[in-house]
Amino acid sequence: MRQQFMLLPTLREAPAEAEAVSHRLMIRGGYIRQVAAGIYTYLPLGRRVLRKLERIVREEMERAGAQELLMPAMQPAELWRQSGRYSEYGPELVRLKDRHDREFALGPTHEEVVTALVAGEINSYRKLPVTLYQIQTKFRDERRPRFGLLRGREFLMKDAYSFDTDWTGVDLTYRSMYEAYSRIFTACDLRFRAVEADAGTIGGEGGTHEFMALADIGEDTVVSCTHCGYAANLEKAEGRAEPVRQDEPAPENRARMEKLHTPGIHTIEQLEQALGVPASGLIKTLIFLTADGTPIAVAVRGDHEVNELKVKHYLNCGELQLADAETTLRVTGAPVGFVGPVGLPDGLMLLTDHRAAALSDAIAGANEAEYHLRHVQPGADFPLERIGDFRNVTEGESCPRCEGSLVFHRGIEVGQIFKLGAKYSESMGARFLDADGREQTMLMGCYGIGISRLLSAVAEQHHDDSGLVWPAAIAPFQAHLIPVSNKRDDQMKLAEAMYERLSGQRIEALLDDRDERLGVKLNDADLIGCPIRIVIGKDAANGLVEYKERTAAETRLVTVDEAIELIAAAAR
Repeated sequence: MRQQFMLLPTLREAPAEAEAVSHRLMIRGGYIRQVAAGIYTYLPLGRRVLRKLERIVREEMERAGAQELLMPAMQPAELWRQSGRYSEYGPELVRLKDRHDREFALGPTHEEVVTALVAGEINSYRKLPVTLYQIQTKFRDERRPRFGLLRGREFLMKDAYSFDTDWTGVDLTYRSMYEAYSRIFTACDLRFRAVEADAGTIGGEGGTHEFMALADIGEDTVVSCTHCGYAANLEKAEGRAEPVRQDEPAPENRARMEKLHTPGIHTIEQLEQALGVPASGLIKTLIFLTADGTPIAVAVRGDHEVNELKVKHYLNCGELQLADAETTLRVTGAPVGFVGPVGLPDGLMLLTDHRAAALSDAIAGANEAEYHLRHVQPGADFPLERIGDFRNVTEGESCPRCEGSLVFHRGIEVGQIFKLGAKYSESMGARFLDADGREQTMLMGCYGIGISRLLSAVAEQHHDDSGLVWPAAIAPFQAHLIPVSNKRDDQMKLAEAMYERLSGQRIEALLDDRDERLGVKLNDADLIGCPIRIVIGKDAANGLVEYKERTAAETRLVTVDEAIELIAAAAR
């Protein structure tokens, strides 16, 4: 490609609203341009990188036995009602009506469409298993689009769906996709972790893993062990449960619970300072409301945070929200900051986290304004009828699987795989006849990769102060050829000859034939981030060029043949 007429508008500065490094550099490097919040145009450079990512994904999907198709982005609302998700998905689902007032949705995902397709086309075990995938634009009306391509309202995604006859088949397909995803992200030179995760709005009956690209800008917290392979996102991560006291001390040996006057003390930090006790010796109790307005009390240690997702799973409820101050006062009789597990109203369900239940002498709210209780003993002073894991783990605590400790990283979710089971196939009639002629329900899995998000995640990891540093497998061009002056015949002839030789070997090169100063060309080259830069200057008459890899500090003077060989080797 010749740069003079290429749509490649580089910028010295990025827009002020571009927070993420990847967002800033892809705007400055001429890869993307914003059309609206969370919606972007991919300029020629950006589209070239996307195509490289798509190629890697397609190769691994076909290696895993998946077949490519293309489903419509505009989906009838009836399909979503059939699965039960039309009313459950929430405001992120983009809904619209056609001229005949029929309801549709712009697909954020395609479980309904693909299940309806397979239900109509496959009815025998002899045609199973089957895995279908597509690469297509998706739509989600994000409340707060941010970080460029990392959280957008329109994005490019690979989504695959498998249909099996039994759980053994589901497990085999899931493992095959897990390995395919690992190969895809490795080929992209991405630092990533596969972590146990929650299924979210996709749902399902089996397990799920998220593939997280490690990056400081990541909105997710990745929890992993320093010794074993345990890894999970913060919502799913487990802590090691401490044993709850089974033996109560004799009454004469037990400190009596007493009421403390604590005016104006509403937070754990204030309580720590006023009483000189660590947060780990405190119990905080929060009130939540389920979707139908039922109040729930959750007690955790003062140094821990309630994990709402774990509470929702325990209650098997779809929605949960923290009660406001007015509701908390109405339910407990105490203002926020003074609620405790002792003496809660009858009928109010109390969930107690393992670590809070293991305390033997704690301080908690007295359920009375401006008062707390000292020497609270779980089990003796309040019931431990519902003990579970209801908190976020903390960095440095013990791994639940081994003797190691947990460490935290920030991560960007670039892919997720699910064992769906019969969640969609049952409601949408995807059934088959088995070898005995009996009707059975197909079991499903689904597997997504955010390809446009992957583009941004790689950019987050591969850059320096001067610009992008693309891995060779997905770089827009393998080599950037830069004549010092496009007015020097010897330089331009040599540059053109190199360009033709590389093109003849199917090696993609970008020839900077612009009438620009060398400094401008070199700055743009660093910003664009091709793996190899070739400068054709004063030694062109002797058949020598300056060879520099994007990650190297020094340049080398080499012959044209040597340069071609080095570029070809790097491109393989």
